[in-house]
Amino acid sequence: MARPNRQRERTRESTSDAETTEKEGEGQQCPECHSGSLVTSGDSNEVVCENCGLVIEDQVIDRGPEWRAFNHSERESKSRVGAPTTQTMHDKGLTTQIDWKNKDAYGRSLSSEKRSQMSRLRKWQERIRTKDAGERNLQFALSEIDRMASALGVPRSVREVSSVIYRRALKEDLIRGRSIEGIATSCLYAGCRQEGIPRSLDEVAEVSRVEKKEIGRTYRYIAQELGLEMKPVDPKEYVPRFSSDLGVGEEVKMKANEIIDESAEQGLLSGKSPTGFAAAAIYAASLLCNEKKTQREVADVAQVTEVTIRNRYQEQIEAMGLH
Repeated sequence: MARPNRQRERTRESTSDAETTEKEGEGQQCPECHSGSLVTSGDSNEVVCENCGLVIEDQVIDRGPEWRAFNHSERESKSRVGAPTTQTMHDKGLTTQIDWKNKDAYGRSLSSEKRSQMSRLRKWQERIRTKDAGERNLQFALSEIDRMASALGVPRSVREVSSVIYRRALKEDLIRGRSIEGIATSCLYAGCRQEGIPRSLDEVAEVSRVEKKEIGRTYRYIAQELGLEMKPVDPKEYVPRFSSDLGVGEEVKMKANEIIDESAEQGLLSGKSPTGFAAAAIYAASLLCNEKKTQREVADVAQVTEVTIRNRYQEQIEAMGLH
């Protein structure tokens, strides 16, 4: 039963190939009869006029792949292109790098003389990858962003956005007089904000080598100079992660979101920390849904104090009309 399907696929592919070759010959004309109906023969690699039969070209270069493919999926799976360019590397991933393994192509260990030679090649290859101080600055900063992003567990898109923001800051000369680590951490925090990934300033400061105060100050400076439009953080973005860490059910999540919406309508969100507000809503929802969690447990997950949870909790139950 598979033979007719395979035959139809081959017929469809040959028809599409013939249509492609006819389109390629549309821009040419026959020098004998001035006809525009030229056909490229796939077997003999000739360009022939359909009107008078004149062979116009008889040594056409076959620019197609040399491998065999019997259906569309096999043809799409074969490719010569490498990995796509990325903004997370200073050279956008276009250069190669010598592997650290001291083995040849067959997996055999190299001799001591070859190992020392490869060590020297790696050293010089690492030196020539950056041509000036600006590229060395960019290489170090992007590696820091990648390290912190891995520690935070954010997706690849956040790393790309953060790297683009750092490149813009470097181009606008905003790094002069400031630490590279501070700018890199601020760009990562800005990338999380732009991509809607809930990471608080405290969480970012934990994986950074600079203090929280410097990160916040540098972030405000970069956002102002580059014109980054940052929306206020919605406390509901923290609810799924905090609820998962606490092990509460779906009912608690829905009730916490309801509490946040009701409190926001009464203007209680203004000037409040979104992490503390989300943590208090989860604490209140856990009490209402009979899945009680202590204030200490919720505070440890949200990285806020118990006093913050108690204050936000009192405001929220008053907004909900509960006592």
